[in-house]
Amino acid sequence: MRKRFAALTSAGVGALMVVLAAPAVAAPTADTIVTFTVTAGTLDIVAPAGPINLGSAPPGGTITGQIGPVSVSDTRGGATSVWTATVFATNFINGALTIPFSAVSYWSGPATATSGGGTFIPGQLTAANAVPLTGTAPTAIPAFAHTGGTGGSTATWNPTLIVNVPITAQTGTYTGTVTHQVA
Repeated sequence: MRKRFAALTSAGVGALMVVLAAPAVAAPTADTIVTFTVTAGTLDIVAPAGPINLGSAPPGGTITGQIGPVSVSDTRGGATSVWTATVFATNFINGALTIPFSAVSYWSGPATATSGGGTFIPGQLTAANAVPLTGTAPTAIPAFAHTGGTGGSTATWNPTLIVNVPITAQTGTYTGTVTHQVA
């Protein structure tokens, strides 16, 4: 009888060892804390470098043409995304000949693309709203604006220039610079 008792004891110890050696049960979830930083970007404007050929007309005629897409990108990431783009021009010259910037009108037209919240405001929605260009940054005319929204915004438009060729203009190719700025 003694042998039997020892055999049962060995079997009992083996079973006890199997139970004690069982792997731990894994937790059903595991959390990882993650951080990142949103940094302030910039306020930028891009316009075609040109040269852009608007076409031709005789003295007293009108030349109308688009200059290509102008885009503002606001990635400053502020509590509000507010900006105004303005435009001005130099005189248009051909050697010693000049057509003044005031003979050229500008209209922004509607946005061709936007992103971000808030309100996008064209400077001149239609040709009927076209206004003569000015010749300096401080007197620049509105081209496009954005108000409201948070974080960032972008807008693109394709402005049109209307050149009222003076009746006194002489023939030739005239060149000037149209400058867009944003603040």
